[in-house]
Amino acid sequence: MNTNPHHLLGAYVLGGLDPADLTLFEAHLQDCGACRKELAELEKIPMLLDALPVPDAVALTAVPGGSDAPDTSVPARLFDQLARRRRTLRRRWAALAGALAAACLAVGLAAGPLLARPPQPDATYSVASGGGLQVNIDMARKTWGTELAVSGSSLPAEGTLSLWVRDRAGGEDRACAWTATPSGKVKVTGATPLQLGSISSVELRDGAQRSVAVITVP
Repeated sequence: MNTNPHHLLGAYVLGGLDPADLTLFEAHLQDCGACRKELAELEKIPMLLDALPVPDAVALTAVPGGSDAPDTSVPARLFDQLARRRRTLRRRWAALAGALAAACLAVGLAAGPLLARPPQPDATYSVASGGGLQVNIDMARKTWGTELAVSGSSLPAEGTLSLWVRDRAGGEDRACAWTATPSGKVKVTGATPLQLGSISSVELRDGAQRSVAVITVP
């Protein structure tokens, strides 16, 4: 036990007193205005020390004093405790960061297939003929109208093809047009200002505006 309570101030600030010295110093604080004043000035030291490398902290806190001045130098064992505390905090932060990274990875793996999945259409229609011709149309509602994703096979291999959308009032709108491919296959996206609920049919036409296929929308 340290018999001079003034000498315990530095260790008290860093929380390094054993129970006996802690009791002695806190009793001393009740009657010593000088120690209370100095303690108020030093109360931020632990936070400042945590922000410094241990050797720098040692250099800063080894404050020289005369024989009559309170001894505020900090024993090396206290800085060992400070270093251990920092290592513990670093391990806790590393563990927390690892847990967060693992959680983010798990969420990413779970959400990945959902994010990669293309939007589902609001309606899908298809038509086929005995000659192998097939046309599929996916329709998606949009605020501005309807988006149409067209795929087909065994289509006319020459000329220009176009997709026409007819509404229930008898009006029509060309959703898209494309040059025929030698393979007779196509994947193309078109659009119309007509809302999905007002569409009565979709018609594929060739360059001479002859009907190639018609899909009726119920």
